[in-house]
Amino acid sequence: MVRVTGPLLYGSAAGAAGTTALDVVSYGDMVLRGRPTSSTPETTVQKLAQRLHLRIPGEGQAQENRTEALGALTGLAAGIGMGAMLGLGHAAGWRPARSTQYAVAVVGALVATNGPMTVLGVTDPRTWATSDWIADIVPHLAYAVVTVSVFNRLLGGVRAPS
Repeated sequence: MVRVTGPLLYGSAAGAAGTTALDVVSYGDMVLRGRPTSSTPETTVQKLAQRLHLRIPGEGQAQENRTEALGALTGLAAGIGMGAMLGLGHAAGWRPARSTQYAVAVVGALVATNGPMTVLGVTDPRTWATSDWIADIVPHLAYAVVTVSVFNRLLGGVRAPS
C-alpha cells in the first residue's frame, strides 16, 4: 500500500517554508533596490475573474483589497502546491538526485507563478530585462533550496514502519 499522506504533508510544509524564503528574498530585494511591489498577481486575478465571468465582491477599496489578497494567496498556493507535488512524487516512488529535485522545484515554481500571468497576457517574459529575470529567478532559487532541503529533512526524520 502506498502511503501518500505523510509525503504530501511534508511536501506541503516544505513548500510553505520555501514560499517564506522566496518572500524574504523578494522583499529584501525591494528594500535593497527600493523597487515597488509587483502588481502582476492582482492583475492576474482580475483577468482570470474576467475570463471566468466572476466578480470579485465589493466596491472600490474593499474590492481592491480582496484582489490584492487573492493575488498573494495565489503565490502561496503555487508554493505549497509545488511542495505537495514533490511529496506526491516521492509517494509514487520518485527518488531523483538532490540536484534534480532542486531543478524540478525551481522550474515548477517558475511555471506555476509565471505561467498563468503569461497565458493571460499580464506579462511576457520574452520582453523582460536582465534585472527582471534576476529579480524573478533568485527568489525562486531560494524557494527551491529551502523546499527541497526541508522536505528531505522531514523525510529523513521518519522511520519505516516495523
